[in-house]
Amino acid sequence: MKLRHFIWTTPLLSDKKRIECLPFFWLMRIKVLVLSPDWRTIKIRLPHSWIATNVGGSLFGGYQACLADPIAAMACQKLFPDHRVLTSSLQLDFIAEGLSDLELIFHMSPEIERQIRTDLAKKGRSTPMFEYGYYQENGTLCTLIKAKVAIR
Repeated sequence: MKLRHFIWTTPLLSDKKRIECLPFFWLMRIKVLVLSPDWRTIKIRLPHSWIATNVGGSLFGGYQACLADPIAAMACQKLFPDHRVLTSSLQLDFIAEGLSDLELIFHMSPEIERQIRTDLAKKGRSTPMFEYGYYQENGTLCTLIKAKVAIR
């Protein structure tokens, strides 16, 4: 059994701990701050550390992309468990330097969820676009994320 599969399916871990213990996130030392029971709201701290900084001292964009990539797809997988879900495109717009820990804040609106359900009922597939972001400790948007998710 693969470690990722074990972590994702074991009843021994809460959903917050499942996310934190995935090998690619565990090494980044992320902390899930908020995870609503329905997965419609997610807030995760991405720590600023010496290994995660670029030559300018800000949080490396690759670290941000690694965490941002699966979040919308993971939320969709929980809401639509009978479908295959993956990120089909990811765009990051670096608006401000990440000179401190950053908080990724994701929220699925009722409108997007409704549209996904309608698409799945009519076409058997949906490709919603989500916008979320990384915020500095003072609440300033640091990185705008646009993720397109394929649900089949």
